Amino acid sequence: MTAEILETGGQATSVLGDLADDEQAAQVAQAAKDAFGQIDILINNAGVFPQRGWWDSTPTQWVELYNQNVASMVRMIQAFVPDMKKNGWGRVINISSGAGFQPMAGMPDYAATKSANILITASLAKEVGSSGITVNTVSPGPIVTPGAKTLLRQLAQQQGWGDDWAKIERNASAEFVHTSLQRFGRPEEIAAAVVFLSSPLASYIHGANLRVDGGYGVAVN
Repeated sequence: MTAEILETGGQATSVLGDLADDEQAAQVAQAAKDAFGQIDILINNAGVFPQRGWWDSTPTQWVELYNQNVASMVRMIQAFVPDMKKNGWGRVINISSGAGFQPMAGMPDYAATKSANILITASLAKEVGSSGITVNTVSPGPIVTPGAKTLLRQLAQQQGWGDDWAKIERNASAEFVHTSLQRFGRPEEIAAAVVFLSSPLASYIHGANLRVDGGYGVAVN
């Protein structure tokens, strides 16, 4: 992605670091500041989704996941938002999930962290007030990411659907996902929502949870 941005004349840099670690997160934030001088838009998208349930996960694993999916956002917010306040403009977009407001029986620890992401947005939106910063959540529904593809191919083996990706996606959408649009979303559809919330067009959207889920969620918010 960095190379693609540079090829089109943009500016980009990549920094590797574990945002679940205080020191490494601080190094990542400082590298971004060193590269660009001023960070106006923060998109919190770091996170993991282990496949486990109530009885094969431990309280320690819950805490570890909270650190990875929630505290990572807190670290980045604390690193960048104070400067946004000084500059009088900024955008913070936290990536949650439909699981944050409509959990399944499985992956309860993941759902809990995604709910926390939404609440982080609501609290921070009140904290920054009329500072010129807007804070919002994007909650994707079922999206065809590399990780999702891996899981769906594993499911296809269990269900006997074969190896054809189009067939796998069609069957999974019909039998397990149940979006109103009857398909999976694409990463670029999430990106479009993030771009919109980052732009002046969304200047009056603040503290919101934007569901980009093809009608998967039944909650009204």
